[in-house]
Amino acid sequence: MKLIATVDNHWAIGHRGGRLVHIPTDERFFRFETMYKTVVMGRCTLENFPAGQPPRDRNTIILTRRTDIKLKGVTFVHSFEEALKTLQSYPSDEVYIIGGASVFEQFLPYCDEAFITKVEYNYDADKYLPNLDAAPDWVCADVSEEQTCYDLIYERRRYVRKKK
Repeated sequence: MKLIATVDNHWAIGHRGGRLVHIPTDERFFRFETMYKTVVMGRCTLENFPAGQPPRDRNTIILTRRTDIKLKGVTFVHSFEEALKTLQSYPSDEVYIIGGASVFEQFLPYCDEAFITKVEYNYDADKYLPNLDAAPDWVCADVSEEQTCYDLIYERRRYVRKKK
């Protein structure tokens, strides 16, 4: 499995149920990387997509405790165990964990690769991704050139889990 996220200097990913930043080139990267693949997210992450609709042309799995939500073309699972069982029917290297914080935390031990857009800024935040730079079992394998979006500076990093 793979993880894909945008973080700030402190590995923050969200505030009050919303994303911290919108970077058009980062959103294009997300679309390109996950197209025709399987994405796993929580309900709040789903609500951050336009009109609360899942991204098109992907197998979408939503992990939520709520049982009253129905969306065409979406698989709803109500526990981490049910999500793992459901994911067995998809190629593991085509599964992307896309958020939020609790979904990242639960699935991180099952991921072997992470695509992180690191924004050089300190946002007011209440949701965080574990810091992969400080994680002993992860290594940064690739770093893009520094990029800008208006006054923001960011780079794209690819992390891989160290072989045991």
